[in-house]
Amino acid sequence: MDKALAGVKILDMSRVQAGPSCAQLLAFLGADVIKLEDTAGGDNTRWEQAHIDGIDSVYYTIFNNNKRALTLNLKNERGKQLFEKLVLWADVVLENFSKGVMERLGIGYARLNELNPRVIHASIKGFGEYGPWSEYRSFELAAQATGGALASNGYPDRPPLASPIGAGDSGTGLHTAIGILAALRHRDSSGEGQHLEVSMQDGIVNLLRYRLIRSLSLGAPNIRPGDRGGSGIPMVFPCHPGGSDDYVMIHIAGALWETVLAVIGRADLIGDESYSTDAARSERSDEVLAIISEWSSGRDKYEAMQALAAAGVWCGAVISPEEVLSNEHLAAREMIVDVNDPARGNYQMIGCPIKLDKSPVEVTPAPLYSEHTDDILTNLLDVSPNELPTLRKQGVIV
Repeated sequence: MDKALAGVKILDMSRVQAGPSCAQLLAFLGADVIKLEDTAGGDNTRWEQAHIDGIDSVYYTIFNNNKRALTLNLKNERGKQLFEKLVLWADVVLENFSKGVMERLGIGYARLNELNPRVIHASIKGFGEYGPWSEYRSFELAAQATGGALASNGYPDRPPLASPIGAGDSGTGLHTAIGILAALRHRDSSGEGQHLEVSMQDGIVNLLRYRLIRSLSLGAPNIRPGDRGGSGIPMVFPCHPGGSDDYVMIHIAGALWETVLAVIGRADLIGDESYSTDAARSERSDEVLAIISEWSSGRDKYEAMQALAAAGVWCGAVISPEEVLSNEHLAAREMIVDVNDPARGNYQMIGCPIKLDKSPVEVTPAPLYSEHTDDILTNLLDVSPNELPTLRKQGVIV
């Protein structure tokens, strides 16, 4: 079957997480993505956190599946000429350089638009391209800090805690992918490309909107909830069969409280005014914790989840990252997949979270450094094979 984004061509100049995660998602959906790297080693995630010498790290492979790889020295005149030919090929040029880098290289949006008026320039910046902080650099935790996420997470009597989900990087990648699809749709009707930018701080604020309800409606400060949830009601309960140290998350707000009581064998508390409202349960949160923990601590987290979920309760076993990789439900949904990689050896990888019944996704290996340089130059840019040794000797490619 045809891929959903078959025919869309993306020149991915980005590195680390935000840009690569965006390009990878679009590649999953069928876009032809060329990962353009410098001639000084390329994306630094190739070697950061590497666990085998000389082999690309999982940090790199997890964000770069389904792409082709090319090296070019953009500070070399011949390298810049080849880059400009790629701009003629591309529908999208994606980058997450610091503000001003593209302009200093002579390939800012004005030049890209001059070369190809249909091209879409997608730019990811820590704080955007305008505003008082636009000159500042950023990364995941800085985005969480300045977007309100850090202050919203943790316990009220302890320092704020970062979220581990990559909201600043991968969240920005998702926002950028949506922006690219919108720009492509606009081009379908207008024939014009455009410049789009996404700020990591902006993306965090957008993802934080639920936590802004209290501030917007009451003007009241948010209090870091810890494990008690925004209403102060316990949400995480211990599971200790056989001495294990596991947990189950149970949502006991509203009418679900009575359902939970029925499941755990405490129907005697149904209608008890001491616990009948969310406010009452919040005031007696330690008592509520003890009531449910007495039941949950005698079961493992999966048994607790299955019993409650079968009754319609919103709940979930607290699964570790390691357990995610062996979870049978995620495997059935192809979120944990095996990648056949003859160069690095077969490995597990995260699949595509978007399921399209007419456009199935196949996860292919992340490209090796400069793996497709010769093929792209000769077959896409009409470079003579005889010129390749000279380009390597001159440092234009690797």
